Amino acid sequence: MRMTSMVAGLAVVLAACGGENKTGDQQAGTPDTAAANAPAANAPAAAPAPGTGKTHDVNMVLEGSKYKYDPETLTIKAGDVVRFHNKSGGPHNVSFWSDSIPSGAADVLKKNMPNQMAPLEGPLLTEPNASYEVSFAGAPKGEYKFYCLPHLALGMRAKLTVQ
Repeated sequence: MRMTSMVAGLAVVLAACGGENKTGDQQAGTPDTAAANAPAANAPAAAPAPGTGKTHDVNMVLEGSKYKYDPETLTIKAGDVVRFHNKSGGPHNVSFWSDSIPSGAADVLKKNMPNQMAPLEGPLLTEPNASYEVSFAGAPKGEYKFYCLPHLALGMRAKLTVQ
């Protein structure tokens, strides 16, 4: 019994270490050349369109027991940028409902939201005071309803209007 436990434990340790280098041309601790030269899997296809207008700040906060965006409603102009700040209670992100944005807006947001976790879903901001910017350059007019993925069930949602 003790021998079986030791062998199983040793197998787990060896598996965690990653095995041996069979090619012999890569030093321990150096990245695999093929992996280093490969493009990142979540790299955006093109650079987001730069904002041409004003930058608006939206804080993502935990206030008491309520998770919220501050402000919860915002009106901007096409070409403006919205900067989302992780102030407290994170991690936070910004995710747009595809059925709650104007027609044609999904294509614009897909281009103007860098480092998306999924379509229309910004990355998780885990560090305090981290920020994420979304450009509304070329965005159609209308209402854009959005939410924080980790806190949706707790009511963290908001709306912005592009004029």
